[in-house]
Amino acid sequence: MFNLILFGPPGSGKGTQSEKLIARYGLKHLSTGDLLRSEINANTPLGIEARKFMDKGQLVPDEVVIGMISSALDENKNIPGFLFDGFPRTPAQAEALDKLLDFKKAPVSVMLALEVSEEELVKRLIIRGETSGRSDDTNEMVIRARIAEYHNKTAAVADYYRQFNKVVMIQGEGTVTEIFNRLAEEIDRRMATQVQ
Repeated sequence: MFNLILFGPPGSGKGTQSEKLIARYGLKHLSTGDLLRSEINANTPLGIEARKFMDKGQLVPDEVVIGMISSALDENKNIPGFLFDGFPRTPAQAEALDKLLDFKKAPVSVMLALEVSEEELVKRLIIRGETSGRSDDTNEMVIRARIAEYHNKTAAVADYYRQFNKVVMIQGEGTVTEIFNRLAEEIDRRMATQVQ
């Protein structure tokens, strides 16, 4: 099983690239936001637990999210792997995810981190804000704060995976196809060595 974490700041193109990677490699897209909504809508025990926290405006505890990921792994045993999106966001989440994946004998294969300059991110998000209707993409100060928050919180996750030699920085500027080709080249290389 090939498990990939796609990382990058807001506006780095994760959504666009995720779709292309899923189509090419047959990976299952695992977005914790989607998982939460699905469990809540299905009224599962984990969904009921998550709703209690969300109704109080609190973050859903890591162990509840990890439980949902565990369920998703069990329900999708016959796929080539998962693409993790939006998780893990902290070293504690990365450690919990690793423990779960090691237990399931399906460890993280690589973390691909899209590198994009702050000016390019701001430009992309302002353009996205003009068409998406997302209010958080229209204010440059809010955008810069989100980018700073990403670097402050999630840089530590990259540091966590670096100790296992699983982080690859990918130049996230250029055309969508150029960026995709860089990602695919790294995935192909890792898949080839994983099979041996």
